[in-house]
Amino acid sequence: MAIEYSDVSLGALSLTVALAAALGCAAILAVLLKTGLAWRLATDIPNERSLHERPTPRVGGWGIVPMVLVAVFALAPDLWLVAGCTIFLAAVSQIDDRRGLPARVRFAAHFLAVAVLIVAYPAATPWWLLVVLAVSLIWLVNLYNFMDGIDGLAGGMAVFGFSGYAIAALVGEPVAPELALVCAASAGTAVGFLVFNFSPARVFLGDAGSIPFGFLAGALGYWGWRLGVWPIWFPAMCFAPFIGDASVTLVRRLMRGKKFWQAHREHYYQRMVRLGLGHARTAIYWYFLMLMGIIVALSALRLSAVAQWTVVVAWAVMLALAGAAIDLRWRRLHATGQAKG
Repeated sequence: MAIEYSDVSLGALSLTVALAAALGCAAILAVLLKTGLAWRLATDIPNERSLHERPTPRVGGWGIVPMVLVAVFALAPDLWLVAGCTIFLAAVSQIDDRRGLPARVRFAAHFLAVAVLIVAYPAATPWWLLVVLAVSLIWLVNLYNFMDGIDGLAGGMAVFGFSGYAIAALVGEPVAPELALVCAASAGTAVGFLVFNFSPARVFLGDAGSIPFGFLAGALGYWGWRLGVWPIWFPAMCFAPFIGDASVTLVRRLMRGKKFWQAHREHYYQRMVRLGLGHARTAIYWYFLMLMGIIVALSALRLSAVAQWTVVVAWAVMLALAGAAIDLRWRRLHATGQAKG
C-alpha cells in the first residue's frame, strides 16, 4: 500500500534519509580504514597516468551501495529492480577493482543491467528512442568511471546531480515520493563519501562505487522521465558537466585512433590539475559549475517546452565556452612547458 505524504513531511523525510545515508556511508568507510580492511579489499597503485602519488584504497562503493540499497528496500520497493541491477554491477566492479576484468566483460555487464531495466520497464515511446536511451545509459555508466580521476570530483557530481533529482521529484507534477527518497539517499551517500575523498583523499570510489553511481544517475533519470516527473533533457542537464567533458574527450581520442577505455590524462578536469590548480581548487570550480547547472535546470522546469530547450542549448554553449577557455590556456602553457606532465 502506498504511503501518503504531505509536502512538508516528505521534504523532512528526504532530508532525514540523506543525513542517515551520509552518516551510514561515513561510518562504514571509517571502520574499513581503521581496521585496515580497506587496503585488503582494493588498493589503487599510482602509475604514470595517475594524478595522485600514494596508494589509496578504492572502497567508496562499500559505503555507498549498502546505504542506497537500504533506502530502496525500506522506502521505495517499486525500485527493487534498480537496486538489483546496482548490486550486480557493484559485484562485477569489485572483481574488476581487485583482479581486473577485460573491457568486453565489463561492458557486457553494463549492457545487461541497462537492457534488463528498459525491457522490464519500457517507456511508452517508439522503440528507436528506447535504443537511443539504452546506449545513453550505458555511456553514462562508463563516463562516471572515466570522470573519477581526482579528489572530490565524482562525489561532488553525485551530491549535486542526485540532489537535483530529489528536489525535482519533490516539487514536480506528479510528486514522486519513492524516487525523491532514493535520490536523497544517493546524494547523502556521496556526502558521506566526500568526508574521506575531498583533497587529500583517503579513499577513492573505485569501479565498485563509480559504476553504480553512473548506473543510478541513468536509471533514476530514466525512471523519473518514464513517470512524467521531468522532461527527457533534465537528467542530462543535471549531470551535464560530466557528460560534456567525457563525451568531448571520447570523440577527440577516437578521432586520433586511441582506445577510449584506456587510462589517460586528457579530460578537462585532469588538464586543470596539470595546469597547476590542484585537486581541491579544481573540484571547487567544478562544484560551482554543477550548482549553477542544477539551479538552471530546476528553474527551467517551470517554463514552456520551447523555452526549456532554449535553456538547455544555452547551457550547453556555456559549458562549451568553459571548455574552450581551458583548451586555450592548455595550449598556451603546454607550448611553453609549464603544464605539469
